[in-house]
Amino acid sequence: MKKVLASIGIGNASVDTVLPSETVRPGDTVDADVQITGGDAEQEVGTVRFEIETRYRTEEGYETADIDRFTLAEGLTIEPGQEETRSVSFDVPYGTPVTTGEVEVWIETELDIEMAVDPEDTDYLDVRPTPRLQAVFDAMDDLGFSLHGAACEADPYGRYASGRRFVQEFEFRATAGRFRDELDEVELVALPGADELDLFVEVDRRGGLLSEMAETDERKTRTSIESADRKTVRADLERVVERHA
Repeated sequence: MKKVLASIGIGNASVDTVLPSETVRPGDTVDADVQITGGDAEQEVGTVRFEIETRYRTEEGYETADIDRFTLAEGLTIEPGQEETRSVSFDVPYGTPVTTGEVEVWIETELDIEMAVDPEDTDYLDVRPTPRLQAVFDAMDDLGFSLHGAACEADPYGRYASGRRFVQEFEFRATAGRFRDELDEVELVALPGADELDLFVEVDRRGGLLSEMAETDERKTRTSIESADRKTVRADLERVVERHA
């Protein structure tokens, strides 16, 4: 009877991932403990899965994406009341989006138990920008742009990067400074890496209705950010925006 009840989630085994901190940055290495506790009956765990996930926007709605996933253990037998802790070390992928606005990133740990409700644990992360991306944010602020919105958008045709289902887009509005009367907004798609930050830039100039309908008010370009120095990045971005304003 206990096994029957466990199969529908009553008296089932449980899992809990303990992180040293919920605050991370892409490129960080994080050490965590996965604590597994047996339920009221012996259960065979096929695999212990560990996934980093987010949601992105498509034309049909929102979809969940695995940023990274791996198997922590296989063929594990959990006795009633048994407590077991597995240590895990993982790298936060550079493609992990920054959790600003409505963007969420979480870790999901799941026990794959055949013929039973799979126990799982969800831990939300506070993902901060890489140093280069933070320098971009600071530089845009210096140039008179304020962050208006951030979202993860589908990239089904690999427009920005092959092999990725989505990208994160940041929308900045010109609210002060020299570009306030020239530009409506600047949109950035950032692809951080270990050695540089690829930045896709779309500059939307102020224009009339016809130019907006024809999208002739939009200029697109691409640049690479290698420095994390605020002044250096500001000078680089100012040249890029000025060239396409």
